[in-house]
Amino acid sequence: MNRTHQSHILTCGNLSVGYKDKTILAGLNLAFEAGHFISLLGPNGAGKTTLLRTLSRHLEPLGGRIDVLGRSLSSLSAMELAKIMAVVLTDKVSPPLFTVFEFVALGRYPHTDFLGRLGSEDRSVVQNALTAVHAEDLAYRPFADLSDGERQKALVARALAQQPRLLLLDEPTIHLDLKHRVEVMAILRDLCRSRGITVVASLHDVDVAAKVSDRVALVKDGGLSDWGVPEAVLTGRAVAELYDFNDAEFNSHLGSIELRGDGRRGRAFVVAGMGSGALVYRMLAKRGFAIATGVLHTNDLDYYVARSLGAECTVQAPMEAINDMAMTAAAEQMEVCNVVIDCGFAVGPMNRNNVELLRVAMQKGKSVLSLRSSELEVLYHTGAKTSLVLCGDVVHLLEALDRRFPVNDFTQNLPEYSLEA
Repeated sequence: MNRTHQSHILTCGNLSVGYKDKTILAGLNLAFEAGHFISLLGPNGAGKTTLLRTLSRHLEPLGGRIDVLGRSLSSLSAMELAKIMAVVLTDKVSPPLFTVFEFVALGRYPHTDFLGRLGSEDRSVVQNALTAVHAEDLAYRPFADLSDGERQKALVARALAQQPRLLLLDEPTIHLDLKHRVEVMAILRDLCRSRGITVVASLHDVDVAAKVSDRVALVKDGGLSDWGVPEAVLTGRAVAELYDFNDAEFNSHLGSIELRGDGRRGRAFVVAGMGSGALVYRMLAKRGFAIATGVLHTNDLDYYVARSLGAECTVQAPMEAINDMAMTAAAEQMEVCNVVIDCGFAVGPMNRNNVELLRVAMQKGKSVLSLRSSELEVLYHTGAKTSLVLCGDVVHLLEALDRRFPVNDFTQNLPEYSLEA
């Protein structure tokens, strides 16, 4: 056996999973390496939970093969498997009259004697498991009194008390608030790095999976649509096709999903760059504005955010000064916009022409809203009366937009609804 195969803790060969005569997923070929975080991604009902239940031997495979450390899964005794694999499913667990320490200690069952008595080593392992999930302060609290986030940490601690090499989790952050979602995912990621545990988790948060995973499996339409490193697999198109959405885009450069606006409130031209426009683009999109922007260098954060939001972008190659061709294209886009927004970008040799673009806007009588402070007004001096408004921050920018584009202007034609008794 070569070195690559020796590092595989679990492999699936032409695996089919499902219930009795109903196949949910077929033709699965996967290999999970030691110390990797593997995310299973896909829409509800795609088969992620069914796959996990089959890998954990809660369900019999309908076909194919599952090997754990080179041995067939079916050949392992319950105790042998429990020393290798721990499982945290979404089933509600509410043991009565247990402290958290006692509950976590249940994970020692593969290692204790027939009566389940804990020795000093077992107690040390339980304490270390609680420490690993930052739950030392919960040890002597009743398990039934825990919040959802605390309960999830206790479940992971119980799994760690088994001292497994493989940890399977079904939606480990479901029902958790933001604090506990972040904490639980950080704990799981660190277990891979610090203890060499292979974590396999079904997730719904693509952005989280992109940030923590070593490999991702995309599950849909009865099979595996892709498998590999998230940096290659999680493209905007792949994620859109996986979840069937058209009004959003996952951007791998940003590691997040951007929601596009409907553009019904008006059209804004945003002069940005050097990361100054990202917040403004998102603000405009969620408030119903169509967006055009420029001139942006194609390695700029603003470019990636704007493109994900469906903005029309006038661009310039990286490390090149904005040229006349880009200026002309931007001016044409700006001409058909209702308002121009200056994001207060820092001015340098590569983007100086964007200042000229703002001057052109004001010479043409365009309404210009700027995030610059008053002392920089000299940037716009044209010798003519302009409609420049210095907003200073995004709150005042939003107020200025609301004055020029009242919400009623784009909601008055919406259908009316009535509630009948």
